Amino acid sequence: MPDEQPSTPVGHALVERGIPFREFRHPGPILSLEQAAEERGQQPEQVVRSILFRLAQDDYLMVLVAGPRQIDWKALRRYLGQSRLTMASADEVHQVTGYEIGAVSPFALPRPVRILLDEGVLRSDEVSIGSGVRNTTIILSAADLLRALGDVERVSVVPA
Repeated sequence: MPDEQPSTPVGHALVERGIPFREFRHPGPILSLEQAAEERGQQPEQVVRSILFRLAQDDYLMVLVAGPRQIDWKALRRYLGQSRLTMASADEVHQVTGYEIGAVSPFALPRPVRILLDEGVLRSDEVSIGSGVRNTTIILSAADLLRALGDVERVSVVPA
């Protein structure tokens, strides 16, 4: 558990689930994934990106991927059995998650969203995820992230 009370929506949600973590506040604006990782004392692959996709009108899906890796759209469409999907707009991201791009997390969402976890996220012992607040992150073990996610769909949608 954190030594002090969490200051973010995701921190509060993880405390409720009994998941150990720490919050990290960046000293200034984040301009790149590499900068974020460096300031956190991590490699870029340890930064988990939460990417929201629109499958249909008012139907969304979040995919968690490791660092700079790119989603294989064909593999994702095949997994979902859908011929079309698009990345959600900034407005849609805010409307569906309650968070701004750069602070998105699979936790403390205003409504349930289907979540896919790319297996690449689990290759690191420690990861960082969005906290719900810009320039602040949640750092936790990959095992604790998996435990917090519960019965999440584990997929391979990033090229090896």
